Amino acid sequence: MRSGSGRSLWRWPEFQGTRRGVYKIKKFQENNIKTAEKAIVVGVQLGNESDMEAEHSLDELEQLVSTAGGDVVSRIIQHRDKPHVRTFIGPGKAEEIRQIASSLNAQLVVFDNDLSPSQQKNLEDIIPGYKIIDRTGIILDIFAQHAHSAEGKLQVELAQLNYLLPRLKGMWQHLERLGGGIGTRGPGETQLETDKRIMKKRIQRLTKELEELKKNRSIQRKRRQKHGIFNVALVGYTNAGKSTLINALTGAEVLVEDKLFATLDSTTRKLDYIDGKEVVLSDTVGFIRKLPHQLIAAFRSTLDEVRMADLLLHVVDASHPQMEAQIEAVEDVLKTLEVDDKPQILVFNKIDLTNESDRKRLKKLYPDSILVSAKLDIGLNDIRSLIKEFINSNNNASKRLLN
Repeated sequence: MRSGSGRSLWRWPEFQGTRRGVYKIKKFQENNIKTAEKAIVVGVQLGNESDMEAEHSLDELEQLVSTAGGDVVSRIIQHRDKPHVRTFIGPGKAEEIRQIASSLNAQLVVFDNDLSPSQQKNLEDIIPGYKIIDRTGIILDIFAQHAHSAEGKLQVELAQLNYLLPRLKGMWQHLERLGGGIGTRGPGETQLETDKRIMKKRIQRLTKELEELKKNRSIQRKRRQKHGIFNVALVGYTNAGKSTLINALTGAEVLVEDKLFATLDSTTRKLDYIDGKEVVLSDTVGFIRKLPHQLIAAFRSTLDEVRMADLLLHVVDASHPQMEAQIEAVEDVLKTLEVDDKPQILVFNKIDLTNESDRKRLKKLYPDSILVSAKLDIGLNDIRSLIKEFINSNNNASKRLLN
């Protein structure tokens, strides 16, 4: 079991009433609780998914819960050919979870799959008195903790509201039964339609504000292009070491933490001139399997750094047991962003945590990749050399077109 940090889970935009019955949305304030919320994590192993894949996915969910400030006290996996229409897991298994939650004094049940609003409500009926959170909900909660820039906070709030909107009806019914506490502030069922209108207006306002920020980013990128600056974007699975790598390459001091989604805000740093060409590196939000579509949509302005880059450095944690699955997950997101055809360099980081046979295998499977350790400054010159080769090949191609 992993211990949490003691911070409260479930940070959502809150509705706060006034005497006139008008409701406004505000951010939850951090609750000063001394103990981590106890959580049960639940996975459903579907179809041809192997036991190992299911276990690794639940391991990752445990890490997400821990990052959010929870303490996992039990884990449950159910094998099913397909999800149950009403409850995703079987109703009998849901009753079993209720009994386990009661015996362990757990406060929340976190599912490794995305639940529909109706499935979440039905589970809350079977497991009354406990918060039911799906994978998207826990990821959004982490993003709410880690967003620091004004743009990042707007993006997270937009994603949260789009996630909450279809869940309002069942949510307020469930909150009335819970009777208050962390993540349970709300006006009640009678204000449902008012809440929906307010939420929709807030979504429209956030979308408009983010469009303005997107325009500003676009102006900055065009300015860089006008001055002939070569743009390199770092992409990769969360906690692959992108921030450590950008610090090692540029001498910058981007925040580095050994936890999921430590970096949300896009950071651009200047690399040394390469053959007279100014090069900048952009650190972007980390990807993850089953990345919520609300986040991809909300973070599009930030992810435009990836779209506009001349070259992508796909950073991979070479020491991770699910390395290949993580590579595939990142490639899936790049396809969603329609940038999978953009030039890439595969960079295997943390090779100091691997052995010689692992490194030989990597070079055999991925002959064009680079093996580095950002922590120990190993292989960094190889990255610079490949960027230089790419710039020169682009320059030569441009000259041929001009001739």
